[in-house]
Amino acid sequence: MSELNKDYIRSILCRNSVPDGSWAPGIDGWLRAVGVDGNQISVDLRAPYPLGDRTSELTAGIRKALEADPLVASATVDLGWRVFAHEVQSELKPLEEIRNVIAVGSGKGGVGKSSTAVNLALALQADGARVGVLDADIYGPSIPRMLGVQGRPDTQDKRIVPMQAYGLQVMSIGFLIEEDTPMIWRGPMVTSALQQLLGETNWHNLDYLIIDLPPGTGDIQLTLAQKVPVAGAVIVTTPQDIALLDARKALQMFRKVDIPVLGVVENMSTYVCPNCGHEEAIFGSGGGAAMSADFDIPLLGRLPLSLAIRESLDRGSPTVESDPDSVLAQEFRAFARNTAYELSKRPRNLDLNLPQIKIQNT
Repeated sequence: MSELNKDYIRSILCRNSVPDGSWAPGIDGWLRAVGVDGNQISVDLRAPYPLGDRTSELTAGIRKALEADPLVASATVDLGWRVFAHEVQSELKPLEEIRNVIAVGSGKGGVGKSSTAVNLALALQADGARVGVLDADIYGPSIPRMLGVQGRPDTQDKRIVPMQAYGLQVMSIGFLIEEDTPMIWRGPMVTSALQQLLGETNWHNLDYLIIDLPPGTGDIQLTLAQKVPVAGAVIVTTPQDIALLDARKALQMFRKVDIPVLGVVENMSTYVCPNCGHEEAIFGSGGGAAMSADFDIPLLGRLPLSLAIRESLDRGSPTVESDPDSVLAQEFRAFARNTAYELSKRPRNLDLNLPQIKIQNT
């Protein structure tokens, strides 16, 4: 029997790095099929998260790693990716047309949760995923302003057609009221509105729906846990001790209602002076890492406090969209890739099958 079998090829992938292999986790698990003809091989690989513009470089790197093995003369690599639906809490099933719902919460306001959610969505889309954003902050909707979207959504067959922003499908109570109109509603009305915005919107073929939660651990969060099939949650905090206290409460809340926490992202980690380049941790340091260690969850990223982030959101053109080649945008994209990877490790939900395979033959 030839040594060039599936297990041997997997071992090559496992022990070798590839270009951009600084971010290609789980690559040994991508292998679907191997063809062997003497010392020539062909491999079929599929990543469980979006690869975006890294596909060509990864393909070349994988081929190089395989052909470096003494038993392999040449290798043909077919590399694609597919986002699967993952298990959700309780007996709930994934929503039709939405493979995965990711909730972004913080436990308190003022930590940049909405800006993080918006740039997370755009970063996932930049890697090729189909993404939607639901603004669940009924009292203080900010997503329309951050994405620069105005006007009322259309309806089709008594359902809401989501607004479009930079290719994202977007829904918010902010589209249905004037910007300066206060929502003087009690809890039951708020939770009913959330369910309508989610369930009566014509979402179409989404890999990820990012839900931007309001601060706290109240009615909307409870409704989310009981009624909405959530594949995972991301906790946003700053390094500040007070913010960490509330972030820990948010994490414990998600765990109590059986929503898996994918990790924590530390926002406003450091401030870099745009004039002199001096970097300082004005809100403290190490808070996100400490929370990650204390609760045994991944630290998904450390995002800086930046004037450019604030200015871009005020213009309705978030950093990942307005300055995609910047260091800031790359940090958001690394955070998004870590989030997608952590979700890909979760058990799959076999009740929903919406195929979307992207293949690049080289």
